[in-house]
Amino acid sequence: MEYIPQILFLIMLAVGFGLFAKSAMRIRRNVLLGRDIDRKDRASDRMNLMLRVALGQSKMVVRPIAGTLHIIVYAGFLLINIEVAEIIIDGLFGTHRIFAPVLGGLYTAAINFFEILGVLVIVACAIFLWRRNVMKIGRFHSTEMKGWPFKDANYILIIEIVLMCALLIMNAAEANFPDEHRAAGPFLISGLIAPVFSGMSYETLHLIERVCWWAHIAGILFFLNYLPYSKHFHIILAFPNVYFSKLTPKGQFTNLESVKKEVELMLDPNADPFAAPAEPAGEAEHQRFGAKDVQDLSWVQLMNAYSCTECGRCTSNCPANITGKKLSPRKIMMDTRDRLEEVGAIIDVNKGTFVDDGKSLLHDYITPEELWACTSCNACTEACPVNIDPLSIIIDLRRYLVMEESSMPAELAPVMSNLENNGAPWQFSPADRFNWAQEG
Repeated sequence: MEYIPQILFLIMLAVGFGLFAKSAMRIRRNVLLGRDIDRKDRASDRMNLMLRVALGQSKMVVRPIAGTLHIIVYAGFLLINIEVAEIIIDGLFGTHRIFAPVLGGLYTAAINFFEILGVLVIVACAIFLWRRNVMKIGRFHSTEMKGWPFKDANYILIIEIVLMCALLIMNAAEANFPDEHRAAGPFLISGLIAPVFSGMSYETLHLIERVCWWAHIAGILFFLNYLPYSKHFHIILAFPNVYFSKLTPKGQFTNLESVKKEVELMLDPNADPFAAPAEPAGEAEHQRFGAKDVQDLSWVQLMNAYSCTECGRCTSNCPANITGKKLSPRKIMMDTRDRLEEVGAIIDVNKGTFVDDGKSLLHDYITPEELWACTSCNACTEACPVNIDPLSIIIDLRRYLVMEESSMPAELAPVMSNLENNGAPWQFSPADRFNWAQEG
């Protein structure tokens, strides 16, 4: 009987981590549905960027109030969860505060630091809830934030508050233990709450301490398994997302190799303009020009979608959105993630095979009107705190519209036609291109 709590703890731990591993593998499978892209170059530059942007939160503090509050919650998440290591050891071996006798005064100092941090996290989460629900800041109430996305943010803030409260109440109950049962203390913050429990019997105090202890670890495991279904999975993906982000100049677009060769042929004065292009060796798989669905995007773009924090900084900096256009870079990323989840679910139902459902990212989720509203100014990529690149997805979807569907705004059609036929935006034959030099 004395081992029942340890057995229950082991089962809870195995189920919690097992379910999370299953969800993480599902997301990894979905991300790898994308096209391959080489982002293994400049390893030291990538590592420095990740340390500065993901770990150092350098782009968050551009907006000082929200940035500072986010850093408090982020630091609380990282540091307070160090305590989880002790909880796991205690849970598995039936010990209580196993590090306390080893670390002595340092242990009490660490617990007090965690308590101060816990209070700051509670205050920061409360302010975040106030900003979203009472102040009603505009970027949290856009069209794409209706329903689940808005509730998701509230849920995670409430979970954080509950976890921190459980930690403080647990310590407050223990602060009233008789000396022979108390493993640590005095506690700086929970000591202020401790009078609430004074006068209670040791059995009652122990029960309260145990309930909070179990609630804390159960809450952490619930939080862990909630992440893959929430925007807060960025806590994990922000690091690889920044590491593999684009290092070339923001305004530099990628070239389609087949189109590049065709242009080079057009500009080559020695090339036969009537010669048929060489067929590729072997039976190379036909690749679309641009992207119609999520499988046409790269795995980095798909990881971008899962890394989106839905903070809305991209949209609030987008000049098209500010001037009332339909485009929202945040919606581009949310739509990409939603479609990818839909494709993944179809693969799961059909035992590993994708069966065409007649839908696509383009048209069913993202409309041409949104895509053509983009000015390609890169304000969204500059504003993103985790280096997400919505513009690359917009450009790839546009390419599909132009090159596969010949669909574009009427103003662009003559320019595109001239580029294709004349190699220049003007309505003149290439043979007449230098006539101007002979005039006069």
